[in-house]
Amino acid sequence: MSKATVVFGGPSAEHDISILTGLQAERVLSRAGLEVQCLYWARSEDFHLVPNGTEARDYLGGPPASAKKLELRIGADKGDGFYLPGMRAKKLDVGTVLSTLHGGAGESGGAQALFAMLGVPATGGTLAAAALGMDKLAFGGVMASAGVPTLDRQLLSADHAPGFEGPYIIKPRFGGSSIGIEVVDDLETARALLSTSPHLREGAVVEPNRPDLFDLNVSVRTAPTLAVSDVERPLRPSDGAIYDYSAKYLHTEGLASAPREFPADISDDLRGRIQELARRVVELTGLTGVLRIDFLSDGTEVFVNEVNSIPGALALYLWPDTTPAEVLKSALAEAEKLPPRATWNYEEGVALRAAGGIASKLAGLPSEG
Repeated sequence: MSKATVVFGGPSAEHDISILTGLQAERVLSRAGLEVQCLYWARSEDFHLVPNGTEARDYLGGPPASAKKLELRIGADKGDGFYLPGMRAKKLDVGTVLSTLHGGAGESGGAQALFAMLGVPATGGTLAAAALGMDKLAFGGVMASAGVPTLDRQLLSADHAPGFEGPYIIKPRFGGSSIGIEVVDDLETARALLSTSPHLREGAVVEPNRPDLFDLNVSVRTAPTLAVSDVERPLRPSDGAIYDYSAKYLHTEGLASAPREFPADISDDLRGRIQELARRVVELTGLTGVLRIDFLSDGTEVFVNEVNSIPGALALYLWPDTTPAEVLKSALAEAEKLPPRATWNYEEGVALRAAGGIASKLAGLPSEG
């Protein structure tokens, strides 16, 4: 691979964590000898080329002072892509994109669609796979239909009552990192959150709250071959508490320093079942790259909770026997081999020629007035 571009930021509640992951990835790849550049997707939704070696504090007020705002061109005469503006606008050589965009459009399919339109190979999975991974309702439905053990997860709405009693755990349908998660005792309170919580206004799901269950996670790499990490047990602040955004990320050393038990002190049987379920999740979603899959367990039962297609810190800390550079370079190499654009295998124009004029298509429709 000739060049890698690390993309971070994006319109998401996880914007800041994405910056941290991106800066970490840039350091790892640069130290491994790769030619690396950084693309920052600002909260203003503009893209900026930023120099290597920036620090987290440089983004407190937006793009760093040394950033160069880019023009995004689609359908351009000289080719789709990112351009450095000026009298003679220069197209940026992006190479292969390492996406470290967490949440929002960056992880749920928007960025994947953009890079596909530009013909740029990128990590993060396909549009369809990424969207499935982010949609908790759809993901839970696919798992349940395939017989994968998961907690009963239903859409929270003003009209539909879940088929189980409270207390309930409420989650943003399209969110991640435990942002916006609430535990309530009754359905009336749960429904009130739909209008009062900014994180739930785009949709919410409801599950039975099980304080007896604890968190277990693994990472999965799909390149160079499918591999599942050992199991970690993130440690919650207290019994029954949610493993939330603060517990995950608000540490001086980042996610890698969050309290955890690794490897988790669980039975070999449970460890094996979790790793096998992780492989099944990858098969069902079609996701590629470096993933983290989260489970809930009481030590005997185990349930698939969710998949993170672009996890915090890219889950590098879950591969202690593999160098971070090897993990990232394998993901980039895999992305290079995947077709960046959709391929068509049917004869274009057949339906248009058969239709002829549109008048015949309107003939059978009800008329206005």
